[in-house]
Amino acid sequence: MNTNAEELAESIERKQTTGKEGSAVRMASVLIVDDEPGIRSFLQKGLRKYFGLVETAEDVATAEELRRHCHFDLIITDIRLPGQTGGVEWVKELRAQGGATGVIFMTAHADMETAIAALRAGAEDFILKPFRMEQMIAAVERYLVRQKMQRENFVLKRQVEQIYDSAGMVGKCQQMQSLCGVIKRVAPMPSTVLVEGESGTGKELAARAIHEMSGRSGSFVPVNCGAMTAELLESELFGHVKGAFTGAHLSRDGLFTYASGGTLFLDEIGEMPLSMQAHLLRALEERTIRPVGSNREVPVDVRIIAASNRDLEQEVRQGKFREDLYYRLNVLSLRIPALRERKEDIPLLVEHFVEILSAELGIAPPHLGESELVRLLDYDWPGNVRELKNVIERCLLLNKSPSLCLLGSEAVGSQATAFDPSKTMLLEAIEKQHILKVLDLEGGNKSAAARVLGISRKTLERKTQAWGVN
Repeated sequence: MNTNAEELAESIERKQTTGKEGSAVRMASVLIVDDEPGIRSFLQKGLRKYFGLVETAEDVATAEELRRHCHFDLIITDIRLPGQTGGVEWVKELRAQGGATGVIFMTAHADMETAIAALRAGAEDFILKPFRMEQMIAAVERYLVRQKMQRENFVLKRQVEQIYDSAGMVGKCQQMQSLCGVIKRVAPMPSTVLVEGESGTGKELAARAIHEMSGRSGSFVPVNCGAMTAELLESELFGHVKGAFTGAHLSRDGLFTYASGGTLFLDEIGEMPLSMQAHLLRALEERTIRPVGSNREVPVDVRIIAASNRDLEQEVRQGKFREDLYYRLNVLSLRIPALRERKEDIPLLVEHFVEILSAELGIAPPHLGESELVRLLDYDWPGNVRELKNVIERCLLLNKSPSLCLLGSEAVGSQATAFDPSKTMLLEAIEKQHILKVLDLEGGNKSAAARVLGISRKTLERKTQAWGVN
């Protein structure tokens, strides 16, 4: 190559992160490796409309120099290359190092043994020379569709494993109507959004609503920032390369990559370790990520929505949250009102949850009288909408009125219903009784009971083990 490493890195970064109008955009990238200049030029021209970055190399050494400075989503390589390392051997080395980049092989000397070796090396496709551009484009499109499906499947699997309220945003009070109006206005814009509110108010629902109305083609990827250590969270968000730490036997993409073109929802951002906040700030400002153990930057096109049930402004004053990250996240702030602040929505929410949960559980929806709704309106709902949904589900399972399925029947009545921390053990006892009842109804089948309860089997097993129940 006639370009030094620094110039090469700057050139690649500029081409990969800049769209036609000069705005920062994450585009797919392809590396073409062939010793014939005509083939390289032919493919480079034909694939430009499919990739934001198209780079070419004449041999493995040049290709490796490019890979050191750039992330490629796809490699198209000839099997026979000049030098000691051929295409198949090179791809085998990449796979042994933990690389997962897709590969399409080209060759003019095909036989069954070569084809089998290429497939065993991890080829996505195998094309014989000479070929028409339509053949290559078809192979590229097949790979891009498979890659998109793999990312979507990964995201869906994560969503199935997580517990979240998928009911949608329900409410007719003035606060909710105003909130929905703001969401509709800001959804199509790329700005970062900070969603604030108490636990259980539906912050993730608001984030999902923003994503659904944004028109973004990628997935909605949620992650709980308070559930992991700084090291684990860094790997989860940015990915890692093989050997980056003990147990990293293969390279792995992070959630930023899986959310490419979509939305990354950072829940409980206020609990993110301080050491990780600096890495996140850099990713937001540079629009690039660096996988753990890697020395190269990967550009990303991700919209960030963060949420917290803490007062982040106060956390900043106390030195528990970075001020610069707070201002970077707080481009637009949305506050989700607590359920006690919008009690006029309780009858509507009760009707909504009774309808969807009775259908899910296969239970006839009960009729709730006026007196029962009055009792529910009297309660302060410290757990907000999430608690209301759980109460309705509990009342359906136990065939009791909702007011009897709260923290205790004595919790409903007058203003003495305010949350009392001394009753947390009572809540745990009710949870245990409820879970064991469902488990008994399902004949001890933990998988079936977990589905009814809306929790993972692993969570159910952990709870039953803690209670000494086999």
